[in-house]
This record gives sequence, structure tokens and C-alpha cells, in this order.
Amino acid sequence: MDKMWAGRFSKQLDKLADDFNSSIRFDCRMYKQDIEGSIAHALMLASKGIITAEDSSQIIEGLTSILSDIESGALQFDMNAEDIHMFIESELTKRIGDAGKRLHTARSRNDQVALDIRMYLRAENEEILSMLKTLIEALRDKAQENTDVIMPGYTHLQRAQPVTFAHHILAYAMMFIRDYSRIKDAVKRMNASPIGSCALAGTTYNTDRSFEAQHLGFDTITLNSIDGVSDRDFCLELLSAYSILMMHLSRFCEEITLWCSWEFKFMELDDSYSTGSSIMPQKKNPDMAELIRGKCGRVYGDLVALLTTLKGLPLAYNKDMQEDKEAIFDAVDTVKLCISVFTPMIATSTVLKDNMYKAAQKGFINATDLADYLVKKGMPFRSAYKLVGETVAYCIANNTVLEDLPFEKYKELSELFDEDVYTDISLEACVNKRISQGGTGPKSVQTQIDFVTGFLND
Repeated sequence: MDKMWAGRFSKQLDKLADDFNSSIRFDCRMYKQDIEGSIAHALMLASKGIITAEDSSQIIEGLTSILSDIESGALQFDMNAEDIHMFIESELTKRIGDAGKRLHTARSRNDQVALDIRMYLRAENEEILSMLKTLIEALRDKAQENTDVIMPGYTHLQRAQPVTFAHHILAYAMMFIRDYSRIKDAVKRMNASPIGSCALAGTTYNTDRSFEAQHLGFDTITLNSIDGVSDRDFCLELLSAYSILMMHLSRFCEEITLWCSWEFKFMELDDSYSTGSSIMPQKKNPDMAELIRGKCGRVYGDLVALLTTLKGLPLAYNKDMQEDKEAIFDAVDTVKLCISVFTPMIATSTVLKDNMYKAAQKGFINATDLADYLVKKGMPFRSAYKLVGETVAYCIANNTVLEDLPFEKYKELSELFDEDVYTDISLEACVNKRISQGGTGPKSVQTQIDFVTGFLND
């Protein structure tokens, strides 16, 4: 295939250099956006009298047939083409002749690729946002099923205070809602059309950039032509949002991996989302959770790679910017794959309620409630804190727990203790008494569930 820029050169491009330069093996996934953008461009050119209505009709008919043939499999991508833009333009010219050569009037590949990638990411993120909502819904449903399941809450991976399982997983629902908001905000900022910026300086033709922008569903146009072709902030913003999303998935998967271990045994994954060992027949491994945790680093790498690529580039377009696509495409694919596996994995998991409760009975996680009991009886908090610490030390030395400490011992420790102390430090009481907003108490947890439900219905 002859290069579109061949007129300036007296020699063919070296085969290895040609392969190195080519991007069609990965940018071919933008074929639909490239064709849609070209159709809008042909309509604009005709509306401004830059090309004839007849040429515009021929171009649109040719592009429509190319799209149909690609999607049916009748037309295969030519891997000898430099990129998807040149492949489609070359194929168009083959089909309709000279009219096809007029399509590229008043545009450059620089603004064309900037347009295509924005359109492609807009469509992909619409799907990612939908998938995120499905994930959040699965967490909401799991929370509703487990509002009365008590488990130990942790700090420093040490048992700290009792919480409900619903409260714990709703923390992740809040994280994913923020992820949704970040991605949506990034897409909104990205939704400005660069087409018409041309190579970097605009064009001498009397074009209508707003016409194309509106036809393609953009909110506005980029206001500086140099920025229009050289900006990849939107890729970085999305990669940053994806990285945070993957970090949240990774944290959750770390907990799931711990919970599935015999040391915790708080949860069991469905057989459909577990694997075994090649040598140890007893094993049931949480490999899906571990892989998602591992793929977090892959998305981080995509972000750092593109940041590094862009950091030293002068304005405007440079060939280095071709590296944006593999990074952002890989991150999109990875995020979609991880969410698509994680959502049914958590939805089909079994919560081992009794094991969670038994774990919550150990570790003196009601010690703060015992201190609060004394405070309500009139003792200053710091004094109560010290006394309860001494009480815990006594229990450890005597192999007992606060719930089983004889009442006589409590009275010996402080005259403020009454027999209602046992009711006050039960796990159920410890959870139910946490009435502050955002806490693990039943009313607060229901408020959180209602908030998530409102988000899902919005």
C-alpha cells in the first residue's frame, strides 16, 4: 500500500521501520469512531460548500458500506496500513474514486486521532459506568442480606470493635460511588471536540467546528488548536480514575483472600470463582480475587507509562503520542474484565456468619464499650480507659473475657459497676448503641443502604 505522504520521498520506508511506525494492530479498534467522525466531517464540508453535496453523499455511502463490511467480517483490516485512518481513507478511495480523496480536506490525522480516541473512550466509559452500577447494586444487596451479621472490625489488622458485615462492605460501596463520580467527571471534561484543529494551527477553509461537534454528541469544541491536537490530559485523568478504582478492587480482594483462609473463614467463594491445586487436593484457592489484586499494578503501570511519555514533549503533536493508545486501551480492557469477574464473584459468595460472630467474641473488642459504660456512670474517660486496660490485662492473665468476668471482680474494680454491665457489653449492644451518623448502628446502616439505593435509581 502506498503511503499517503509518499510524494515527498524518493525511497520506500524500510520494512522494519514501517512495522515499528504502524499502529493499526491496536488502533483498528477505533474503526467505528473513525468512520462516524468522517461522516460528520463530510456533512460539514458539504454544508459549508467546501465539497459538493454529490461528493459528500458518495463519501457517506462509501463509509457506511465500509462500516457494514468490517462489522460483517467481509472486510479485514490490512495490517500493512499505517493506521486505521489511512486504512479507511484508502479503502474509501478504492470504492468511490476521487471523491474519497476530498474527505481529508480541512483536517489532519492529528485532530482526527484526537477525535477518535475521545469518542472511543466516551463509549467505553459509558459501559464501565454501567458495570460499576451493577457492582454497587450487588454490594447493596449483600449488605441488605447481612444487616444483623456481626463481625470484628479491624485496625492494624488487629481486632478493634464489633461492626456488622453490612457496614463493612458498604464502605466499599461508597468507594465505588466515588469512582463512578470521578470517571463521569473525567468524561465530561473530555467531551470537547478537537476536530478542525487540523495539524496544529487550524485551517484556511471556512469550516464549522460546532456543526461537527454537535453531530458527534460533543458538548463543545476545544478552544485552542495546539491544545486540541496535543492534549492527552483526558487519558491521564481516566487512567488516574481507573487506578483508584483498581486500588479499591485490590483492597477488597485482599480482604476476600484473607476471609477465605482457614485462619479467618469468614467467607467462601462459589466454586465457579475458585480454583484448585495441581498437587494438593484439599485446596480451594481465591485465584480470581488474587488476579484482580495483581492486575491493579498493571493499570498503575499504564498510568505511569503515559505520564512518562508525555512529560517531556514540546507542543504540538509528536509521534510519541501514539503510545497513548496501548496504555489507555489496556487499562480499559483490564478494568472491564476485573469488574465483570468481581461482581458475580461477590454476589455468589457465602458469608459464614457464625465464624464472624465467634471471631467477634474474641479480642476484647467490647473494651471501648466497657469504658463508655463507666463514663456514662460519671467516671472521666481517661480514668475509665485506664481502668478497662487494667481489666483486660487481668482477663488475659486469668484466661477469661470481659463477658465472663465475675460480678464480684467488677465491683472490686469500681463501685460504679452494676449487673447491667453484662447486657451493656454484649456484641449486639455494642453494635446497636452506635447511633452516630455513619456508624455501624442499625439506623445508620439503613441510611447508608438508602443512600446507595438512591444513587442506583438516579
